[in-house]
Amino acid sequence: MNPPSPGLSHLEIERLADIIMSMQRCFVQHLSEELSRGQVSFPQFFLLGHISASESLSMTEIADRMTHTTAAATGLVDRLENLCYVQRTHASSDRRKVLVRITPKGLDLVGRIRQDIVAKLALVTGILEPEEQTTWLHIYEKIHAHITCSH
Repeated sequence: MNPPSPGLSHLEIERLADIIMSMQRCFVQHLSEELSRGQVSFPQFFLLGHISASESLSMTEIADRMTHTTAAATGLVDRLENLCYVQRTHASSDRRKVLVRITPKGLDLVGRIRQDIVAKLALVTGILEPEEQTTWLHIYEKIHAHITCSH
C-alpha cells in the first residue's frame, strides 16, 4: 500500500477515515432496511447484482466473483433460489455445468434497491456545486479503479 499523500496530515487522514466510515454506516444502514424487506443478506444482494449484470453465471464464476468457495456460493444460490430471486439451469453444451440466472422478481429487488441508492446519492450531490459534483465523481472513479476487489 502506498504511503499517505504528503498533502494531508495524519490527523486529516484520520478525519477522512471517520467521515468515510460514518457515510458508509449511513448508506449500509438504509440498504440493510431495504434488504430485510426482501429477506436477503448483503452477500446475497451483492450476488444478485453480479448475476443481474450477466445473462447467467456458472457456480465457479459466482464463487470467483464472491471470493467464496463453490460450496459457500452454492449456499447463497440455494437461499436465493428458495426465495425465487434466481433459477438454476444447465448449459446446453454441457449438462453437468449449472448456470444461475436472475428471475424477474430478483431483477425487481435489485432495481428497487439500486434506484433507492441513486435517489439518495442525488440528494447528497444536490448540496454540491456542479463542479464539485464532477470532481467528486472523478475522485470516486479514481479510488474505485485503485481498490476494486471484485469483477
